[in-house]
Amino acid sequence: MTALDPGPVTGAAPGPAPAPGPAAAPAPAEEAGPSPRTDPAGSAPQAPRRRTAGGDPVKTLLHRHRELCERAVDPLEIAAGLEAHGITDRTAARFRHRDVFSLAEELYARTPRDDDRPAPPARMPAGPRALRGFGYSLLPGALAVGAAAAGTPWAGPLAALVTAGALVWPGRSAGGRFPYAAHLLAAAAVGWAAHLHGPALGAGLALAVAPGYLAGVLFAARARRRLAASRALEDFADGARPLLAGTLLLFTAAATGAAAVTGAPLAQAVPLAVLLFLARLLLGHGAHRAPVAAALVLALVPSPAVVSAAAAGLLVHAFLALSRASAHARP
Repeated sequence: MTALDPGPVTGAAPGPAPAPGPAAAPAPAEEAGPSPRTDPAGSAPQAPRRRTAGGDPVKTLLHRHRELCERAVDPLEIAAGLEAHGITDRTAARFRHRDVFSLAEELYARTPRDDDRPAPPARMPAGPRALRGFGYSLLPGALAVGAAAAGTPWAGPLAALVTAGALVWPGRSAGGRFPYAAHLLAAAAVGWAAHLHGPALGAGLALAVAPGYLAGVLFAARARRRLAASRALEDFADGARPLLAGTLLLFTAAATGAAAVTGAPLAQAVPLAVLLFLARLLLGHGAHRAPVAAALVLALVPSPAVVSAAAAGLLVHAFLALSRASAHARP
């Protein structure tokens, strides 16, 4: 028995006995080895989901398209770039936005500028163009005063037409197209109101053109300054709404004073002046023209209550439209 023992021992050594030892050693190595090889297919797609699920998805998109956002001059350019990269409204819904343009507004507002200099102070623009615009705003008042002094029959309708054009004249219109229909409706509203309530109402509106021009320019300057300092749409909207309310109160006070100076009835002159001023702001900042046209059509109804209701409805639309970042992006 002892002579036979060395045979099986020496045969077992190279045979099945040592095999479990080497097989057990590579087993963990194979489990550790496939992980780097299967990372591209397995764990790599899961890692970004873990990083972005609990964070800010818009920040990730901002980092991915940082060059586009820093180069853009307004949110519309960012929206066009996002659409060129294949981002649709359905994609924007995953970033908690209703469409691409809303997403582009937030990307524009949250993009830091090239330098860290503070935003320039809000001041009235200077230069030949600004002086020319202010001179045009004085023309309706001068025509109204001249018409009252001379008593010529044609000066009243001309003053009404110039007044309507100056009160509704936008700094820029959506798409660069001139809203002739809005100007014609405004002229009709002013002429009809002056015919119903006397030439004093037309003179009061004419004197309110210059304050309306100054208030509109100041609102645009302060809104652009607010946009440059904002990093979120909610932050900008929270500052733009009180700014619009303050601007409207300033113009309403000026229109009330102009009507009182000329002896115009306040109940008819002030709501119409506010309506025309809101139309100017909305058209000047590229808002849709349909609400403006509807309000101006309602102003043709010979009832102060209807004109006041039209002004109130346009005011609601103005608070919604002018608190958007895209309404103030372009100078």
